[in-house]
Amino acid sequence: MGRVRVRVTDALLALGVAAVLLGGAASGRHDGTDHAVLGYALLAVGGLALIAWRRAPVAVLVVTGLCAAGYRTAGFDVPAVAFLVAVYAAVRAGHRAVTIGAGVVLLAVLPLAVLASGVHGTSEAFAQARDALPLAWLIAAGAAGEALRQAERRADEAERTREETARRRADEQRLHLARELHDSLTQQISIIKVQAEVAVHLARKRGEEVPPALLAIRDAGRDAARELRATLEALRDDDRSPSPGLDHVPELVRRARTAGLDATLTVEGHRDDLPVAVDRTAYRIVQESLTNIARHAGAASAWVRIDYRPDVLAIRVDDDGRATPDAAPAPGVGLLGMRERVSALGGQLRAEPRREGGFSVHAELPVDHAS
Repeated sequence: MGRVRVRVTDALLALGVAAVLLGGAASGRHDGTDHAVLGYALLAVGGLALIAWRRAPVAVLVVTGLCAAGYRTAGFDVPAVAFLVAVYAAVRAGHRAVTIGAGVVLLAVLPLAVLASGVHGTSEAFAQARDALPLAWLIAAGAAGEALRQAERRADEAERTREETARRRADEQRLHLARELHDSLTQQISIIKVQAEVAVHLARKRGEEVPPALLAIRDAGRDAARELRATLEALRDDDRSPSPGLDHVPELVRRARTAGLDATLTVEGHRDDLPVAVDRTAYRIVQESLTNIARHAGAASAWVRIDYRPDVLAIRVDDDGRATPDAAPAPGVGLLGMRERVSALGGQLRAEPRREGGFSVHAELPVDHAS
């Protein structure tokens, strides 16, 4: 919308200047009637050329200068308004040397153009040239363009400075969070993992059957330690390797089975390359859903379904737990996190009790394969 508005503004400017030039020619006097049509045409072209003053300021400068010299040669006593606007545009774009050269050339050519019209003598021709392109207005147009260019440059530098400051603060916050996580969680998770591995080892050494719950604790400890390391690396280095994605979902389902949940995975559709954010979010949805089922649902079975569609990735996780159709979903942190992740990608998430009993999480994530 902003680009369209700019183009409309430029078109209105060009039409306005062309109207001013043509109106000045119609209300003033002009000589050389044999060239009247050519003069009016040059006036119109000089004004309308300003429609491209942002995209091609140097070309507009040349065209308006040639038109000004041309309609002066045709005997039209009209100020070079379009050329002054072109001078402003060219200087604003940073073409100072070219603009100065073009201004000097036109100041030299205009008296010759007036002389070529055959209407005025030498002294009158120079006077007409000064009226057509006053030096003061020429300098003012260039100064205005330079002032705005400097203001825009300072604004860009200020914006870059703000972005760098914000990025530096974000880096500092990430490092602080990484240190806090390392100091508070790494040791505890390591103790859980080591103790579980020792318990499994001793049970097997004595020839005893290892309880499934103990195996689940050991595997969960390993996964937690691995994910914590990946999180710390992510916080310390923003250019990290990708975190777990849909390729790791079968491992989530296997761990759920080890913990005693009858979990199944169904995959439909053809998988193309997914955006990294979509891949990570889909994994986190399945992970959080299975975690909630194990902790809160009291379910015996769970079904994970991943459906690759042309423009949407659909994830559904159902269970046969204690939830009933009349029960409202508890607004837990995990569910809130899933909603935030899905919403950030422009997707939709439904989390609600199933009609048959149990709970269902259904997410649809838009997939843009060009990203």
